[in-house]
Order: sequence, then structure tokens, then C-alpha cells
Amino acid sequence: MTAGTETRPAGTEQAAGRFALSGPGRAGTALLRRMGPATVAFALLAGIFGLLFAVMSPPFWGHDELTQFGRAYQVAHGGLTPARIEDDRGVSYGGEVPAAVEALMGYALDDYTHNPGEPYPDVADPGAYQRLSDAPVTDERKIIWFTNTAAYSAVPYVPNAIGIRFAELIDADAGTMVRLTRLSGLAAYLLVVGFALWALRAHRIQWLAFTAAVLPIAVFQSGTITADTLTNALAVLVSALLVKGLFLGDRLGRTETAAVLASAILLPLCKPTYVLLAMLVVLIPAERMGLTGWRRWLTWICAAIGAIGFAVWMKIAAPTGEGTSLMRPRNQWYTVDTGEQLTGIITDPFGFLRTFWESILRRDQEWFTEFFGELGFAYIDVPATAVVACLLAFAVSVGITERLDKPDFRRTVVVALTMAASVAMIYVTLYMSFTPVGYYIIDGVQGRYFIPLAIVSFAVLLRWMPFRLRGPGDRPPGRLAEVTIVAAALVSLLTSVAKYHLYVWA
Repeated sequence: MTAGTETRPAGTEQAAGRFALSGPGRAGTALLRRMGPATVAFALLAGIFGLLFAVMSPPFWGHDELTQFGRAYQVAHGGLTPARIEDDRGVSYGGEVPAAVEALMGYALDDYTHNPGEPYPDVADPGAYQRLSDAPVTDERKIIWFTNTAAYSAVPYVPNAIGIRFAELIDADAGTMVRLTRLSGLAAYLLVVGFALWALRAHRIQWLAFTAAVLPIAVFQSGTITADTLTNALAVLVSALLVKGLFLGDRLGRTETAAVLASAILLPLCKPTYVLLAMLVVLIPAERMGLTGWRRWLTWICAAIGAIGFAVWMKIAAPTGEGTSLMRPRNQWYTVDTGEQLTGIITDPFGFLRTFWESILRRDQEWFTEFFGELGFAYIDVPATAVVACLLAFAVSVGITERLDKPDFRRTVVVALTMAASVAMIYVTLYMSFTPVGYYIIDGVQGRYFIPLAIVSFAVLLRWMPFRLRGPGDRPPGRLAEVTIVAAALVSLLTSVAKYHLYVWA
């Protein structure tokens, strides 16, 4: 019997993430058995450090957090589609936000743009943030620009919108509104990813999913306002259930089946680059989801709904592409042309491939570091200690994963090609929507964009990689391996928080 099909503890060793119940630790061990050790560890680490980042990060210092909040506020008040605003610079989209919040935005933008550099803290005057945060939120509104986030559907902003509405319900001041908007996103991340890890509680691959979910950049983003929070969470959920149903050959429960079907619809509406990941749910055999009769077609129906929703939203959001060049330096305004870039790819594919190759040679070291963490618009790379700790966690979590021998060769190839195509979509999307015509590289690529693809990509490699770590007596690795993974994740988060605090507030 393989590790992936074990259903009960084997002696005193860990079997499929479960432990024998005995001694004074009975209650804690029972919790680990019911929830899964990776789920409990994730809730603690992501909860604590996500809260630290949410409270410690200055308002609007997250990635595009000014424009992310603007879109979330728009969604909270029923603005589901992009709205044009007057702007003498050119085509622009945006909407209203409270005047008190807009004042806080303006100060934050100036502060992180003009910080003095080392050894001085990035925040010039902590007291100014406190004064602006204490301002009451009145009926006065200001219009702000957020063309880049207007291109996203309302789906990834639903948790943030709930936080905004709650802040309004309790008459929160400007700073409290921002914090509640952040914390609502963190709560969604904990719930969705926690459920994904719980679904894998009987399998050692839970630790691979755990490692990806607690990367410093993933936890940092979960504590700030961004569409990436729910996008990453849904990607982890789809990946975990795909691995369980396809690569491990395990049966999904009713709730898990409902979750994977819902994710096939929702994930394509979060960020367009991950639509192909959501479509992979059609590869999970219907019998493993408990679907019989006409219900066997539900995965295809939900995948089709997701694909149609993706296509419809792309049509709705297409006009926003005319204004994205305003995000670039002034001398590059009006240089981004999606149609011209697409024509260039079609008529000169080798030219595009040359640009792609040169982008890798010039920027891959930056993308590598950013995969672990470049924290917000302070542009603080996580320390080398954190990167090494994450690599150790990945090495051990990959090494202890059970054999993934269920999908046949053809389905595995389909998944592998889909992951390759998803990576390509990241580059092509940024080439067409953000890179100036004739630019020497594909601009705007960041390492964090590859996190949603990590779990399934590793699963493909593990499907064909025979090597695994073994414990004494050729047994599956025991609790020490799991402790190592959690300890490495803890070190990566501790050092990242310490460096962020030093640079921003010291």
C-alpha cells in the first residue's frame, strides 16, 4: 500500500499526517489528527505574521495598495465594472474614496516615493500617519485614479469590500477602515487556504502546500489590500484538490467537490493569467468526486462557465488597456499598445522570443528573490536567511511527499503543458498590457506571480521523480521532518518581519 492510500496510523510513526493518541498531549494530538498538522501550523504562522504585516505596514505601502483600495471601495458600493473618470493626461478609470482616506493615500505616496534611504527609516514622520489615520470618515469624497485595478473583476475584492462596509457600519476613522480592509482579506486567506490544507490532511503533500502558502511574500500580501490575496488562496485550493483527486487518486468529499467546482468558476475571474489552472479540474475523474449520471458533466459545465466568465470580463475590461501606460514614467506615456504588441508577436515571433530570452538573462535573479519576497512599495527584499529557510522547507516538503502515481502519462503531460502555458501567459500578458512597444525586455514581471502555479508544477515533477526522503528502517519520515519545515517557515517569516521593521520604522 502506498503512503497516499493509508487510512490509519501505523504504530508510533506518523502515517498520513496522523498521530497515535496517548499521554498528556491527548487534546493537542487529537486536534492535529482532526485538522491536520499543516493546517494548524498554517493557521498559527499565517495568522500571526499576517496580522503583524497588516498592523506594521504603513497605510498603502503594499503592492499597488492605493489603487487596490480604490477598486475595493468601488466594489463595496456596487461598482462592478470599470468607470471612466476625467483626466487631462488621457484615458483613465477610477472612482470615489472618502476624502480622509485620499489624504492618507497622498501622504503615503509622497512618503515612500521620497524616502531618504539607508540608514534612515523609510517613514519620515510616524506621527503624521497617526494624525491622518485618526481623521473621521465623512461624506466628503475624492476621485482617484486606478486604471490598473479597474481591469480586475469584483470577485477578488469581495472580502475587502466586506471589511470596508463593516468599517462604515461602526463609523471607523480612516486608519481603522484601512486596517479592517486588510484584515478581511487576511481572514479570507486563512479560511480558504486552511480548508485546502485540511483537504490534504491525510497526505504528506500537505507540507508542500503549506510551504508555498506561508512564503513571506504570500503572508505579506495576505496582510495588505490586494486582489492577489484571494487569487493566491483560490489557486492553492484548486491546486490542493487537483493534487488530491488526480495525482493521489483520493476521493473528494462533497464539500471538497463543491469547492473545486466553485473555484473553477471564480479563479478565472480573479486574474486572467490563472484561467488555465482552473480549467484543469476537468481532468479529475468524476467518480473521485462522487459525480454520477448527468452530474459527471458538472466539472465541464463549471469550467465552461469559468471560461465564459473570463472571456466576458476580458471584453468588459479591454478598454482599460488604453490607459495603463500612465503607470509608467512620464516619458513613456502612450507607449503601450496592446494591438501593436499582439501584431508583433504574430508577425515576428522570433523577435518576441528574443526579447523573452533577454528578459530572463537580465531579470531572472530578481524574479527568483521576489518569489520569496519583495515586500510592498518599500521594495524590501526578504533577507538571504529567509530565502535559504524557504529553500530548506521546500526541499524537505518535496522529499517527504508520497508517490504521486495515479494520473496516466497523457494526463500528466496535459498538466505539465498547462503549467508551461500559464507561465507563458504571465509574460505575454505583461508584454501586451504593460511593456512599451519596442522595449528591450518584457517589463512588469514579478516573482510573486508564479506562486499560484507552484504546487501543481511541483506535483508534475514529483509524478516523474522517484527520489524521496526515508526515515529509519526505510519508513516514511516522521515528525522531525515536519518540525524542520515549520521551523524553517518560522525563521523565514521572523527574519522578514525583522528586516521590514528595521527598514521602514527603525
